[in-house]
Amino acid sequence: MDAAYVFRVTFGLDAPVVDVDPARFETVVRNPAAEPGTDGWRFFEAALWRGAVTDEAHARSLAEDWLSVPVESVTFSELVADEAYLDALRDAITTSDAFDDDPRAVLHAHLGSSIRVE
Repeated sequence: MDAAYVFRVTFGLDAPVVDVDPARFETVVRNPAAEPGTDGWRFFEAALWRGAVTDEAHARSLAEDWLSVPVESVTFSELVADEAYLDALRDAITTSDAFDDDPRAVLHAHLGSSIRVE
């Protein structure tokens, strides 16, 4: 079972003593998804809505923790998962008291159409 949330992150270098070129970078970050039903598995609910980050400042803070650099912007690209992970995620949504809708509606509400099965 394997899955990751994929983000595009833009950050800059603040090097007051030296010149840097380029001073701004964009990178792709793959944040491993927690196993459904375990601590952190509802990351999609807390961070995403309709396939976009819900709180830009919070997403930048998360990315700064991941990368240890000041982050300028973060955009969500997709959840990349294998079929086993998606099955487990759907099961966890079904059995969770946190959701009133069926798994398909919940995933669509938070991830939009940004799910890629590998």
